[in-house]
Amino acid sequence: MDKEALMHKHKKLIIVGDSDFAQIAFEYFTHDSSYKVDAFVVERDYRTRDMLFGLPVVDLENIADNYNPSKYEVFIAVTYTQLNRVRTRLYHKVKSLGYKIASYVSSKAFIWQNVKYGENIFIFENNVIQPFAELGNNIILWSGNHIGHHSVINDNCFISSHVVLSGHCTVKENCFLGVNSTVANNVTIASDNWISPNSLITKDTEENKIYSSNNSIPSAVPAKKFFKVKEQ
Repeated sequence: MDKEALMHKHKKLIIVGDSDFAQIAFEYFTHDSSYKVDAFVVERDYRTRDMLFGLPVVDLENIADNYNPSKYEVFIAVTYTQLNRVRTRLYHKVKSLGYKIASYVSSKAFIWQNVKYGENIFIFENNVIQPFAELGNNIILWSGNHIGHHSVINDNCFISSHVVLSGHCTVKENCFLGVNSTVANNVTIASDNWISPNSLITKDTEENKIYSSNNSIPSAVPAKKFFKVKEQ
């Protein structure tokens, strides 16, 4: 983002969370977006401080009392806990309060002009997203990934770093793809998959499975059981 654009911080932002990712999100929104962060919010049972970076940390339960939904946008800065379920729950909670959901796309990412993406998206630097790719809502792309042409990433996914999705791939809902994992052309990653770091996936996967780094055979333990996912 150019310096002139950064001087005009015309959008007000609240970040949900105060952990490492929330702190990183604060840095990126502050130095590479048109947003000005005004506060952090955390669920009351998990709030352990009152200030962060000189900004208030307030109870999520009181967010609407302190920050008018018509004046603020919100980003949910939570990683992949419970196969993205915690971030997803907070995303829907904030939307139900009437807030517009913000996204961040690094000025140092390469995203082709016809790529489509939704809200609560965070795309770090050095991501390459090729023509006709589509991203749903509530997706995190950490740094340095390659998302091939005509590929689709559905809602509530976390793509770590240096992941390769080849052309015409599909990633279904609630997935995690580990560092240096690779998905071959025309492969579908089923919902609720944990793809371990350095995995090579060459054929369609099965729902609710963990795939290790040495082959495309899933673990005997279901992914949702391993990560203690609580069904809503």
